[in-house]
Amino acid sequence: MTRRPAIVARDITVSFRPTVDRKPTLRRSIAQLRHKQRETVLALSGVSVEVMRGEAFGIIGRNGAGKSTLLKVLAKTLKPDSGTVNVYGRTSTLLQLGVGFNPELSGRRNVLLGGLAAGLRKREVDEKFDTIVSYAELWDAIDRPVKTYSSGMFARLAFSVAMALEPNILLLDEVLAVGDESFRAKSREAMEDLLARAGTIVFVSHALPVVTEFCDRVMWLHEAEVRQLGDAGEVVAAYQASVKKPQKAKR
Repeated sequence: MTRRPAIVARDITVSFRPTVDRKPTLRRSIAQLRHKQRETVLALSGVSVEVMRGEAFGIIGRNGAGKSTLLKVLAKTLKPDSGTVNVYGRTSTLLQLGVGFNPELSGRRNVLLGGLAAGLRKREVDEKFDTIVSYAELWDAIDRPVKTYSSGMFARLAFSVAMALEPNILLLDEVLAVGDESFRAKSREAMEDLLARAGTIVFVSHALPVVTEFCDRVMWLHEAEVRQLGDAGEVVAAYQASVKKPQKAKR
């Protein structure tokens, strides 16, 4: 049986201007136009990818290669300069821990805020509240300010809210590197269950052993472009070999 795509991205290009005047004037704009054009950073250049339903897909590369930028484009939280993205399914995104959370408020209030930020209605959050807190194992701390939580507690709360969306597609950016071992095992089990139901996971990480073990295919991004895409073990091995070459050259 042929698997259908969950995500189709074509010719994605994204550029940034790292320095922009807060209060630009016409004179400054004209004087610095060429300077700003030279400073434009190309984050992604003509990147295309299809991720299939039921697939765990990894994205690797050095810092600044465009990994997180691509994930934001797939999540549609960042509009590309050019190219198209089609996503077929309900998406839940953990680009960074606690998006939409307020550290001054309690965990209880942040479950509501996080759920609303993820697209749920208040009634839906109320219905899922007990499940979210039980999964996060935070009943003893749910009424404390989130700023008093450890990184592991914060990770559990954020992941629990994300999974409450019951997504078909889960986009993760390095967030599962935070938290204790029991939480990582629990979240791994939840992700494997999602894949068993023909869900899709796109996973950005520097944890190469985890990527090799967990992902079916991997994309290696290098300087805003796709260097290699294919079997997880082969791509990770090629990437590791390239990382070691400069070190050998210095000796």
